[in-house]
Amino acid sequence: MNLRKILVTSALPYANGAIHLGHLVEYIQTDLWVRFQKMQGHECWYVCADDTHGTPIMLRAQAEGITPEALIERVSVEHRRDFAGFHIAFDNYYSTHSEETRTQAEEIYARLKQAGLIEIRAIEQYYDPVKAMFLPDRFIKGECPKCGAADQYGDNCEACGAAYAPTDLKNPVSAVSGAKPELRQSEHYFFKLSDPHCQTFLREWTQGGPLQTEAANKMQEWLGELGDNRLTDWDISRDAPYFGFEIPDAPGKYFYVWLDAPVGYMGSFRNLCTRTGLDFDSFWNKDSQAELIHFIGKDILYFHALFWPAMLSHAGYRTPTQIFAHGFLTVDGAKMSKSRGTFITAESYLAQGLNPEWLRYYFAAKLNGSMEDIDLNMNDFTARVNSDLIGKYINIASRCTGFLTKYFEGRLADVQNEIPRAIEHGARIAPLFESRDTARALREIMALADQLNGDIATAAPWVLAKDDTQREALQAICSRALHGFWVLSILLSPVMPVLTSRIARTLFGLPRDFLWNDLATAPDTVLPYQHLMARIDPEQITALLTANRQNLPTPSQEPAMTETTSAISIDDFSKIDLRIARIAEAAHVEGADKLLKLTLDVGELGTKQVFAGIKSAYDPATLVGRLTVMVANLAPRKMKFGMSEGMVLAASASEVPGLFLLSPDTGATPGMKVK
Repeated sequence: MNLRKILVTSALPYANGAIHLGHLVEYIQTDLWVRFQKMQGHECWYVCADDTHGTPIMLRAQAEGITPEALIERVSVEHRRDFAGFHIAFDNYYSTHSEETRTQAEEIYARLKQAGLIEIRAIEQYYDPVKAMFLPDRFIKGECPKCGAADQYGDNCEACGAAYAPTDLKNPVSAVSGAKPELRQSEHYFFKLSDPHCQTFLREWTQGGPLQTEAANKMQEWLGELGDNRLTDWDISRDAPYFGFEIPDAPGKYFYVWLDAPVGYMGSFRNLCTRTGLDFDSFWNKDSQAELIHFIGKDILYFHALFWPAMLSHAGYRTPTQIFAHGFLTVDGAKMSKSRGTFITAESYLAQGLNPEWLRYYFAAKLNGSMEDIDLNMNDFTARVNSDLIGKYINIASRCTGFLTKYFEGRLADVQNEIPRAIEHGARIAPLFESRDTARALREIMALADQLNGDIATAAPWVLAKDDTQREALQAICSRALHGFWVLSILLSPVMPVLTSRIARTLFGLPRDFLWNDLATAPDTVLPYQHLMARIDPEQITALLTANRQNLPTPSQEPAMTETTSAISIDDFSKIDLRIARIAEAAHVEGADKLLKLTLDVGELGTKQVFAGIKSAYDPATLVGRLTVMVANLAPRKMKFGMSEGMVLAASASEVPGLFLLSPDTGATPGMKVK
């Protein structure tokens, strides 16, 4: 076997929130792929970092009254804790707010500039008149100019995948204050993706093998046919105020976070090289023979499969060998929801005492190497873990180890004739791990477990143990079973590294973790059986969902609380009739400085007229069709403009300008009660 030299990355989590189960799909998938490579004996390095720059970090730090540096340091501690809790074994976990990343970003920018691929030109850009700042793409929302989907970001549509300029959005609003943004001029720096050299390179590169077929097809759709020139130049600068790296020789201009974020892969690896003596250039030079593998979510494919390789290639660096994209996570068939308790953080999962390897196994059993979404069905999660891991896998050791230690001092009978079959299993399953089709790999592994359990049931060692004349037969079946358990444990090691490490040491007496080539050997003794894994109690799942429904924002999730309120009883709260309402009409009120007149569709309650003091934050045209929450049983109030029959709910804070209408989760309909 030729040993490989591999550098692996996962997408950088943004330093503005907690790690949740949706994030963990990617990190678990990457981690078990890396562990499989290392078990094979390959040189494989896994690096990642917090993505720390941009307007959201700046605004959140302001809201909390701390520096951005203090915020990202605190979040880094939380992220590292959560990843460690799920046994994600990075070789280096770093930060994009580092000198390594700054130096690398400046060098790449200088090389692109020297190649004639950087252009400075004045543009019209959206400006928030309330917050007094230019708005990044992701802080502008509106209707997609391609498909018309509502509530889309200013750079790309999550509904149809189209990329566009923020000025192309229909009915834009500021996501910071809710105000209608104004167009103002500003000088910006562009990476010329429209340049024929970039177009030619990307057409060849995206169809040359580094992408999954479905991803390559998507790139072809975005690039168009030869001569279409669909790619527009990429705006890589942002105006102050902004938290990030200032562009050299351009005061008040900063690198857009999506420029320095992927450069963070290089920064993290360079930091690892400095600490360990690795050769950075041997992995990143244009002629490098090492593999560069990126694991990402399909939502950031555009940046990784177009911008990133174009930047690298034209700056004189190697490009990725493979980019592996995965789908999103749903829970119980629906988008993760805080109201249903299915927006589950890594911290809350662990706090409920749930075994992280249960989730590692379940995700691995769902992932097939494609960009398909996967679903975490809580009932299926419980049933599969209890059936596969306890009823099939652990059951083998718990049923047979005791007979060997009681009657044979832990000695196994000769099982050398079983080794060829073990090697065959490994040869069949290894390509499935390599191709990330872990769903099929685990089906194969559990089929082997079923076969072993069937052999045990047929031989009935508990019956043989009662007959002194059947000792040889007893030792034979239990030895075959324990050798099978040895094989299963090796094959499952990338998925459940902590459990199998304990099995290697406490059951088979190895001084180390399993390696893949241990399939070519067999144990000759076992130690007394110790409890290995518990079943999932359905009440644990109920408690997890309840905890997440009731979980109040922590300082790591939301701006710090600055006010206290008096407690009320549940009876007090139940007097308020909160309903989902659709804004059917919205209009200015002549003679009113703050009010908008809203006609609300409240389902079975009919329509209600409400005067809301949100004129400073919303253009009436942007509100029509939007769902919100209203107090439906508020006593009608006669105003000089007419009768107001309720109240819509909005959030505000003294430290963050603007008003923010509350919006229910997807699936809510007019008239639904809010409980």
